[in-house]
Amino acid sequence: MSSPSAAARPGYTDPAIIRNFCIIAHIDHGKSTLADRMLQLTGVVDARAARAQYLDRMDIERERGITIKSQAVRMPWTVPADNDQGATPGNYVLNMIDTPGHVDFTYEVSRSLEACEAAVLLVDAAQGIEAQTLANLYLALGADLTIIPVLNKIDLPNAQPEKYAAELAGIIGCDPADVLQTSAKTGLGVEALLNEIVRQTPAPVGDADAPARALIFDSVYDTYRGVVTYVRVVDGKLSHRDRIKMMSTGVVHEMLEVGVISPEPVKATELGVGEVGYLITGVKDVRQSRVGDTVTSQHHGATEDLGGYKHPNPMVYSGLYPIDGDDYPTLRDALERLQLNDAALAYEPETSGALGFGFRCGFLGLLHMEIVRERLEREFNLDLISTAPNVVYEVVMEDGKVIEVTNPSEYPDGGKIAEVREPVVRATILTPSDYIGTIMELCQSKRGNLQGMDYLSEDRVEMRYVLPMGEIVFDFFDQLKSRTKGYASLDYERSGDQAADLVKVDILLQGEPVDAFSAIVHKDAAYAYGVMLAGKLKELIPRQQFEVPIQAAIGARVIARENIRAIRKDVLAKCYGGDITRKRKLLEKQKEGKKRMKMVGRVEVPQEAFIAALSNAPSGEKSGKK
Repeated sequence: MSSPSAAARPGYTDPAIIRNFCIIAHIDHGKSTLADRMLQLTGVVDARAARAQYLDRMDIERERGITIKSQAVRMPWTVPADNDQGATPGNYVLNMIDTPGHVDFTYEVSRSLEACEAAVLLVDAAQGIEAQTLANLYLALGADLTIIPVLNKIDLPNAQPEKYAAELAGIIGCDPADVLQTSAKTGLGVEALLNEIVRQTPAPVGDADAPARALIFDSVYDTYRGVVTYVRVVDGKLSHRDRIKMMSTGVVHEMLEVGVISPEPVKATELGVGEVGYLITGVKDVRQSRVGDTVTSQHHGATEDLGGYKHPNPMVYSGLYPIDGDDYPTLRDALERLQLNDAALAYEPETSGALGFGFRCGFLGLLHMEIVRERLEREFNLDLISTAPNVVYEVVMEDGKVIEVTNPSEYPDGGKIAEVREPVVRATILTPSDYIGTIMELCQSKRGNLQGMDYLSEDRVEMRYVLPMGEIVFDFFDQLKSRTKGYASLDYERSGDQAADLVKVDILLQGEPVDAFSAIVHKDAAYAYGVMLAGKLKELIPRQQFEVPIQAAIGARVIARENIRAIRKDVLAKCYGGDITRKRKLLEKQKEGKKRMKMVGRVEVPQEAFIAALSNAPSGEKSGKK
C-alpha cells in the first residue's frame, strides 16, 4: 500500500488513475464507519489519530450520529496483482465524498454527485433500503453515475443478506451475486470493495489542454483564511498563484493556495483534470464564492460555464429572532456565513410587533431548520426564538390579485378571498406490510390521497401519497415513526399546489392580536389549534393586576377563550372588626381602579412564554427523524 504522501503529492496526477466516488445511504446504515475503515486501510489516517466518525467534524454531527455536511477526502490505493475482483493492478488515487443521508440534506448529496463518476449504494443488511436512500439512488441514476450496491453490517445476528441482496438487485436491475457484502465495523469485505470501486468507476474525462474550468461544489468560511472553496476540475488545470475568475460574477482573485484534502488540507502546486481539491484566495466576502459557480483562468479563460446546480426551493419557513435585540447584526452576519456552508438556506429580514427585528428563513425540512438554529446558537453564541414552522400559501382575491403568504401576518384580512392554494408533496413511504392499515389511516387524517402501492418483496411495501405540505410540517414524522415502531421511512418532494379550505387563526390578548402566535390551518383543525394554544398561554403568561382574556379568533369570530385571573391585593388586611360598610367601600374603590387599569394597562408577555409556546407548538420539531 502506498504512503499518504503519494495521494497528496504536489504535482500532476494522470486522470487515468483517478477514481471519484461518493457514498449514499440512509442515516445509521454505516456510511461514516465505512469511511473510517477506508481511511485506515488506505493509510491516510494513522492508528493514533483515528477516531470514530472521523469525517464528521461538527460536534452536532457527532452527538446525533448523523452526517450534515458532505466531506471530500483523497486516498491512495494499490490494487494487488492477485485480487479476486478483476481490477487492473497498480497505484490509484481515490477521491471519496461522504454524503448526508437525511432527506433534508438532499441538496448536499445532489452537489456531491456532480463531482463523482460513481456512487456506492450502502444498505443495512438488517433493515433493507429506506425511502430516503431510494430518493438519493434516483438522483445518482439521473446524474448518470455507476451504481455499486453494497450490503453493510452483515456481522449482525439479525442480518438477512440474501433477502436484501435480492431486493437491491430488483431495484437496480443487477444480479444478487453482484451485491457486495461488507462489515464496516470489523473491516470485512472493505478491501474487496475498494478494488471493486477501482474496477467499476470510470476514469474522469476532460481536456487537459483546454482553458481551465472547475465546478464549485462546496465552500466553508475560515475565520483566519477567509472563504475556502472546494472544486472539481473538469478541464485544464488550476495552479498556485494563478489569477482566477468566477464566471457568474466576473470577479478576479489571485490564488494564494491550492491543495487536496487527505483528510487534512495538503498544499499542491496544481489541480488537473478530474481532481477534487480546495482553493484559497483570501476573500472575506462570502458572496464572491457561490456554490455551483464555475472557476476559470482570468486570461484565455473558458467562455461557457459548467451549468451549476438547480437551486432547491425552501419547503418550510420559520422566523428567527434574537432574544436580545442588540444581537440582530450578529445574527445577520452569522446567517451570511452559514449560507456559504449550507447553500440550501434562504433568509430575508422581517419585523414582528411582538418579537422585534429578525429574519424569515426558508429550510428544506424540519431537521434542517433544527440543525440551522442549533448551529447558529453554538457557533455564533446567539440566543434565538424561532416561530412555529409554516409553508408558503397563495391567496387569490376575488378581484384576481394573487398574494404570496410566507408568514401568517401577510394573510389578507380585508377583501373577499376567492381561493387559498397550498403546496402539496409527493410522498414515498417504505414500510413492512403489517403497517399498511395504520399508515393509510394516518395519511387520510392528514388529507392525503393514495396514488399507488408496490410490493418490493413479500413483506415490504412502497406506498405513494400526495399530501399537503402543511400537514407534513406538523407532527407527521413523529406519528409515522410511533405508529410503525420506527420501521417506516419517508421521502417527499414538492409536487405543485391545490386549493384548500384554509383559515388564519389569530390569538388576541385583551383584544390585541399577537402576530407571533398566528397560524394558517385547515378549517377542520382550527378549533383544536385555538383551544390548545389558548390553554397553553393561560399557563405561561403570568397573572396581571387585572383580568386578561386570551381569545383565538378567525377574522371577527372568536372560536376559543381562556381567562387569566387578576392578582387581587388584599385591601381588607387593615380592617379588623368594625362595620361591613367600610369594607364594601374599599372593595368598590378597588374594583374601580381595576377597571381603569384594564382600559390603559398592556399585557406584558415574557420572552420565556414566547419561547415555550412557540417551541412546543405542534411542529413535529423533535429530532431524530431518520
